[in-house]
Amino acid sequence: MKSLALIFSNPRYFAPAWVFTSLNIWFGTWAIYIPTVKEKLGIDKADLGIALFCLSLGVFTIFPMASKIINRLGVGKATWVGVLCTSCAAMLPLMAPSYPILMGSLFVFGSCTGFTDISMNTLVTEIEKEDKKNFMSAAHGFFSLGGILVGLGSFLIPVIGNPVLHMGLTVTLVLIVNLIFYKNYIHIVAAPVEKEPFSLKLFKPLLLLGIIGFVSMGSEGAIIDWSGLYLKEVTMAPEMLIGSGFLAFSTTMTLGRFLGDGISARIGSVKILGLGALVAIGGYVLVLSGQTILAIVGFAFNGLGFSVMVPELFRIGGNVKGVDSAQGVSFIAGTGYSGFLVGPVILGFLAEQASLVHSFYVLLACVLLVLGITFFLHKTRK
Repeated sequence: MKSLALIFSNPRYFAPAWVFTSLNIWFGTWAIYIPTVKEKLGIDKADLGIALFCLSLGVFTIFPMASKIINRLGVGKATWVGVLCTSCAAMLPLMAPSYPILMGSLFVFGSCTGFTDISMNTLVTEIEKEDKKNFMSAAHGFFSLGGILVGLGSFLIPVIGNPVLHMGLTVTLVLIVNLIFYKNYIHIVAAPVEKEPFSLKLFKPLLLLGIIGFVSMGSEGAIIDWSGLYLKEVTMAPEMLIGSGFLAFSTTMTLGRFLGDGISARIGSVKILGLGALVAIGGYVLVLSGQTILAIVGFAFNGLGFSVMVPELFRIGGNVKGVDSAQGVSFIAGTGYSGFLVGPVILGFLAEQASLVHSFYVLLACVLLVLGITFFLHKTRK
């Protein structure tokens, strides 16, 4: 909890951490109104799926350009620009009067959130380099905290009664906090890096980190999407416990991210990736037991194991020799989001063709691969 105390005691660290919170608040508030938008525009599930794909397309479109923009503006200014753009873009999907405009709005929203994501992770990487202090994992904990705040805010839906007003109030409150603190980071620029010409030796560490990112974020997406169905159909859990897997996963993920920086400072980034993989493996073993209570405990272990992986990947990716931090973070973000979006779809196909249990065996095999990669990375970094 040392990094958490650091964030709350110093505006230099709280300011970027609040950007993490803000991003999930913007995105989460949109997400809780998806059914309302679907009903308002009279679209079916297939149309909604295409519209949501436009959001993902916006995220991926910005990734190749993000590092150049960040390096040109400076990472502090780029983060602030991301905050302002996302604040405006968050309003657009809920205001869309037609389906084509909804698709365009979601593309813009996705581009803005993707840019802000890369900027804020690069910003934390640079502050860690300057101050020799670790708080990346705790900053990601603040992202999870944003989801909790959105959940609490959902109780206001019947009180406010208007999606655009709800988002407007949310954006205003979040932006006010950002306005108070943004001066603590806007001046920060990325430290110059002596770039090396492209080579397999240079690219290999990023590729391996990308595989870990794909697996870890793919697993997050799979558990979010499939844990309830797994408990219902495989373990025959009673209805009141069907959401318990996701709750356990989310709770331990938030806790793990607040604790991760201290552990990372003691044992190092690569070792904590291996430790996270071991904990996640234990979680999948419990999930695959087929017993409801053990499966719920397993999902909790999964949350704890995966909680430290993504923050550490951004930290390592932003410090790869010969690669500037924005490029490293962009690559990790791209591969990670690919896993988050594609992973659940692949597992759904496997579940349809074989069974949901087989899908979770595949997840277990993927985490075993991650464990193997961490052994290789540890050897090469010696």
